[in-house]
Amino acid sequence: MTSLSLRLAPLLAVLVFAGCANVKLDATGATPATVEKLRAAKLAPAQVGAFRLAPGKDPAMDTSLSGLRGNSLAPAKGSWSQLLKDTVLAELTAAGLVDPASSLVIEGLLTDSKVDAAIGTGTGRLAARFIVKNGSRVAYDKELTVDAQWESSFIGAVAIPAAMNQYGALYKSLVAKLVDDPDFRRALTK
Repeated sequence: MTSLSLRLAPLLAVLVFAGCANVKLDATGATPATVEKLRAAKLAPAQVGAFRLAPGKDPAMDTSLSGLRGNSLAPAKGSWSQLLKDTVLAELTAAGLVDPASSLVIEGLLTDSKVDAAIGTGTGRLAARFIVKNGSRVAYDKELTVDAQWESSFIGAVAIPAAMNQYGALYKSLVAKLVDDPDFRRALTK
């Protein structure tokens, strides 16, 4: 065997034995940069209310994800909107900004969720409409979107995990974008 054949043998073995994978994605810990921004903004504590799929959207968008070359990525707690809520909650909790008795309530509607591990360029998108209520008054209501694009390998064993990681990172990016929004900060000003 040539040296190239010896180097490709493990990769070929992975490709032959790698079937369709079903991976569960769960929220991870808070992001230090986002927590610091939340602390520096001197915001009032809030509740994290209901997060669900936006009306009129295909229910499958909240529970599954295609575009992974026959593999699947599923939300660990049953819905992508719950993962978004858990991400918001993780960031606010780490910043000391969660108060179940607060009159401020942050809610969300998942409006878009997709990933594509295409050969050459992978893409992902996550969007949600965030609403902050202060009692019965709506203090904030805006849809935010984050997109990702990355080099995507021809080799599925490389491209698929990369796409899953890129998609998972969109949750933290979307929450960071929310925290950076001056209108959101005004809605939670002490």
